[in-house]
Amino acid sequence: MTEATTETMTDTTTDKIPVSILTISLNEEANIARCLESLKRFDEVWLVDSNSTDRTREIAESMGAKVVTFEWNRQYPKKKQWAFENLPFANKWVMLVDADEQVPDALAQEIADTLARDGDKHAGYFFGFDYFFAGKMLKHGQRIYKLALMQHAKTRWQEYDDLEVKVLGDNEMHYQPPVDGTTGVLENRMVHEDQETLYHFFDRHNKYSDWEVVVRHNGSYFRNEDAQPFLRRFTKPLFGRMPFKPAIVFLYSYVLRAGFLDGRAGLDFALARAFHFWQVGLKMRERIRNVGPPKR
Repeated sequence: MTEATTETMTDTTTDKIPVSILTISLNEEANIARCLESLKRFDEVWLVDSNSTDRTREIAESMGAKVVTFEWNRQYPKKKQWAFENLPFANKWVMLVDADEQVPDALAQEIADTLARDGDKHAGYFFGFDYFFAGKMLKHGQRIYKLALMQHAKTRWQEYDDLEVKVLGDNEMHYQPPVDGTTGVLENRMVHEDQETLYHFFDRHNKYSDWEVVVRHNGSYFRNEDAQPFLRRFTKPLFGRMPFKPAIVFLYSYVLRAGFLDGRAGLDFALARAFHFWQVGLKMRERIRNVGPPKR
């Protein structure tokens, strides 16, 4: 049974950016304060927490976030989808910000200016990321983008056939909800800087590869592609059919996107990205042996 219990409320002022922030958490004590500190300009911040046993909730409440508890019934909806369907957001624009992410002032100002200027021109906006890896901010290599700002009423979540992947728990992973309408791309970037150790990075990506194998095998990975951005609608399935993915990903990140200019951290990140796709390929072959050919 899912339920929400509001712990605190936040006062709003007229100079706040009219966007509701949605953050999810489970034992994010190492990251949550830095995240919330970067969100002070926004109208309200919701933290949907999965019964953290560290100080995550205490820190969030002390910083004015609206903290609710999510009790998962091991079915859909999961955390973010549930929040979109149940939380009384004060604004029509909602922005997804993970606990290990921060919104720089320049990005916050661009959001404020864009929404004031363009109104409902787009249903959502993509951001690029300044990504920290092994203690260094990567200025080159593969650039990660995420659909993070969207109109609440125009957002619809996909429900993948992934409930057998028990290690994921109540988290939707990194898949992004399609929106009904066009999307834009903002120039300024969000910051991704996880304060946890590299053990947690590889632990997460081990779980991500478990998820990707299951949804690729059962076909749900490629559903609703008509709702994705135009280019991604074609590149996602095309890349899925390519051989030698680890080598392609490494060369793209390290050579074509000049990851070598980031020194050792750039090399390590490109290798980590390649390793992820090697894991996916290896686990997919294992699943085919055990379960049979993938669905189309």
